[in-house]
This record gives sequence, C-alpha cells and structure tokens, in this order.
Amino acid sequence: MTDSRTTPFSHIVGFDDCPFARDHRGDVCIVGAIYAGLRLEGVVSGKVRRDGVDSTSELIRLVGASKFAGHLQLVLLQGIALAGFNVVDVEGLHEVLGIPVLVVARHAPRREAMRRALLEHIPGGARKWSLIERLGPMEPLAGVYVQRCGLSRDEAASVVRETAMNGAIPEPLRTAHLIAGGIGTGESSGRT
Repeated sequence: MTDSRTTPFSHIVGFDDCPFARDHRGDVCIVGAIYAGLRLEGVVSGKVRRDGVDSTSELIRLVGASKFAGHLQLVLLQGIALAGFNVVDVEGLHEVLGIPVLVVARHAPRREAMRRALLEHIPGGARKWSLIERLGPMEPLAGVYVQRCGLSRDEAASVVRETAMNGAIPEPLRTAHLIAGGIGTGESSGRT
C-alpha cells in the first residue's frame, strides 16, 4: 500500500489551553498533543498566565525541551491566544523554533470586538493587538480559518485536510482539546 499523504509535515504538535472559570486569575494549564503521522506519540503540558505575556516563551520551552524536539516539523495552535488574551507571537515562535506555525480556528474571529477588548480592558493590549495585526486576518481554508507562518497556503490546506480525521479540526488540536478538557474539568466535552 502506498502513502497518499502529500503534506511534508509528518511530526506535528497541537496546543490548546484548559478550560478556566470566567473570574479565574493566575495560571492556566496548556496541553500539547504530539503526532507522528496520525499516531499520538506524546503529550507535553505547561502553564501560562491568564491574559499574560508568557505564551510564546512557554511554547518555545515546551517544544524545545521535549524529547520530540528534533523531530517536530510543525506547531498547530487553537487560535492565536491561550488563557484568554495571552497572545502568541507566531512569527517569533517560528523564528526561534525554526519550524512553521499554523493557527487554526473553526470560525473567523470578530476582529473589531477583539481589538476593542484588548485595547480597552487588557494590560499591554496595544502590543498584543500589534502581534495579531502583524500576522494578518485569518483566511478560510479547507473548512476552517487559518493564519500561517513558514508554510504556503497549499501546505496549510494539505495539513488540515490530511490531519482532520474526525471533523474539520486537525487531530493534534482535537486531541489537545480533549486532554485539556479532561484536566481542566475532570472530563472532556464540547467541540474544538
């Protein structure tokens, strides 16, 4: 049997954050599901500050310090922010790790509402908004919306199509979401 996969990314990590209460302050657990092809190979976890500024450095630490670092070829993120508005510097993440980053969302974000919330309610909101602006708007692709850094539109579409085995969301993100839900609330629930 021949492999019909066309994506050049065989080793992928997908990150999502654990659910947290609306009034929660402090750290929020994040989970990374590491895949080799369509097989779950491992899990990493860490913490980032709710609405903080440490998401990029924590992702760099989790990927770079893991035993999987030498094989990873792509980072998938479930949205551009973790733990509320802890915005990831996607370009910085790509530069430091030296691998592409693909941000995936089921729906296009309401950019104006996000901008207002950041600028009016979140400390450091202007810097966070500039990170979002620099990456550009999400583009519809293969049934989801994406932002990408270090990979072409065709490569991104291939990744989504070939790793979305149970719906529209790539399996590494779906798995990270399920694990995060189980950690955060005692059992997984809801859609990614």
